[in-house]
Amino acid sequence: MIKDIAYLNLIQTGPGTKIRDLGRTGLVQFGVPQSGPGDLEAFLWNNHLLKNSPGDAQLEIQQPGLKLQFEQACQICISGALSTIKLNGKNIACIGVIEIQEGDLLEIGKFLRGSLIYLGIRGGFQTQEILGSRSQLNGITDAASITKGAKIPFFTNLSNPVKTTFSHPKWDNSYLEKEEIRVYPGPEWYLLDPNEQKMLLSRDFHISIMKNTMAIQLEELVSNQISDILTAPVYPGTIQLTSGGKLLVLQQDAQVTGGYPRVLQIDEKDLRVIAQKAPGQKIRFQLVSEV
Repeated sequence: MIKDIAYLNLIQTGPGTKIRDLGRTGLVQFGVPQSGPGDLEAFLWNNHLLKNSPGDAQLEIQQPGLKLQFEQACQICISGALSTIKLNGKNIACIGVIEIQEGDLLEIGKFLRGSLIYLGIRGGFQTQEILGSRSQLNGITDAASITKGAKIPFFTNLSNPVKTTFSHPKWDNSYLEKEEIRVYPGPEWYLLDPNEQKMLLSRDFHISIMKNTMAIQLEELVSNQISDILTAPVYPGTIQLTSGGKLLVLQQDAQVTGGYPRVLQIDEKDLRVIAQKAPGQKIRFQLVSEV
């Protein structure tokens, strides 16, 4: 069967709406970040329900106010943060596969819990692939995000469409309420004195408004005597501590090296927990092991 191209028309969007897939791998030596999804499990859930390949491209939505229209019939899934969603002006529940008809209008309104929404489509979005990935990144792709007026291609006339059933997929969104972030000691953890270590592990921190796909800055400062280090590798989930006391939690688009001490590293399973936190929400660090 011939796969025809149809388009999703972006009528309105807040800042930070991006095309995401599993990102670019094997390019760290060239300074290229991975740029995968902040909430990997939510991303994979959509592709699983749509019977897509795990890495098929989706929309990562960071702000309310998204409005889009589909040129052709298709099937979509929505996961991640909880929000008010309307299809042709009527509220809908985001459970399982959603059938879309030609000309349908989808709107994503207020975020109720969480800060990242994923919109997957049967067959994945078919934007340009660069360096093995469709993920948008400043300096790599033509645009760093999707903007108003964009036309996003997808396949129509796909064979073997997902069958609609009466079963309800069981998605656990309790992680959106979680405040404990599991961490491991970073390479420079032991350069902190015991009081500084205790401070990091015994208090609440709040997400600041300085949050994007490169890093999340926490509001509270941590007094320390630690010195900057030579440039060293960093990863999504690396927590850096500046000499001025700022804590920076690196995200998917962060540079691959840095000169601030790497005091903690977030457990891979909790990367989505902090990525889903909105400014003003609190977290606590829980040390998993000192080995």
